[in-house]
Amino acid sequence: MTNNDTIYLLKECDSGSKMAVSTIDEVMEKIQDSSMKQLLRESREHHEKLGNEIHSQLIGHHSEEKDPSAMAKGMSWMKTNLKIGMDNSDATIASLMTDGCNMGIKSLHKYLNQYKAADEPSKGLCKDLISIEEELCKDLQKYL
Repeated sequence: MTNNDTIYLLKECDSGSKMAVSTIDEVMEKIQDSSMKQLLRESREHHEKLGNEIHSQLIGHHSEEKDPSAMAKGMSWMKTNLKIGMDNSDATIASLMTDGCNMGIKSLHKYLNQYKAADEPSKGLCKDLISIEEELCKDLQKYL
């Protein structure tokens, strides 16, 4: 029998991976540096692949996926478009993406602590998502 913590943790990870993919899609066409664009393409693929694994786990636990909240998506869209509208540089995009990664890392750690009874495979997926976010954040530093 699946415990609720497992479902809740997987849902938050599902939402987070979708938010990352959506944000990367939003900025991709505005990036000028080809190396940075490739970095974000690869990160998007990692997020999407892990998101698919998370989704499969949710299905296996007879649960539905979770989309990011409309409020979170709206606030992200507004911040992104406002900042890029004022300064359409790769450094601005790197800064926005770094902020997003840091928010994601913080939230995922919070959910790991909150849903302590989640099963180990689900915790592992969450830790994998944290690692992807940390790596992207580190890789973006040279563009700041």
